[in-house]
Formats: sequence, C-alpha cells, structure tokens
Amino acid sequence: MVATTPAELIIEYIRTGVLRDSDAEVGLDTPLVSSGLIDSFALVDILAEVEDVTGLRIPANKVAPRDMDTVALMLATAKRLGRSRQE
Repeated sequence: MVATTPAELIIEYIRTGVLRDSDAEVGLDTPLVSSGLIDSFALVDILAEVEDVTGLRIPANKVAPRDMDTVALMLATAKRLGRSRQE
C-alpha cells in the first residue's frame, strides 16, 4: 500500500522512521504517547514530519504530549495551531 493521505504518510513515518518496525500496529486512533509506544523525544521528529506533510508551521511551545497521542490528534493540532508557511 502506498501512503497518500496526510494520516497515512504520518502513520508510515511513525512505523518505519520512529518505531523502526513496519509491522507495528499504528492506526489513526492508536495511543502512542500514553501507551509508551513512543517517547517525548520522538515527538520532536514527529512534529517536524507533521509540518512537512501538512505544509503548516506548528509552534512547538504550544503543543503538549496529549496533543500528539494519536495521529488523529496530531492532525487536529496541526489544523488548530498551524499557520501557512507562506505567512
């Protein structure tokens, strides 16, 4: 399967770039931080990937770990806090 949507691209990045286990079960609503699947150090890399995928600049100082617990929350946070990179 080729990832094409923002959610699919982020899930693929988490599975292969963060977890390094392409067989890991990661879905739109999979708890990542609260389950211990990823740690707070990985969130910086994931936030950068969310910015790349969405084309938005997201102020890291306004993002809490709970905002990044699932891919759905990541995308909602990007939509809520993100600003166009052209601004």
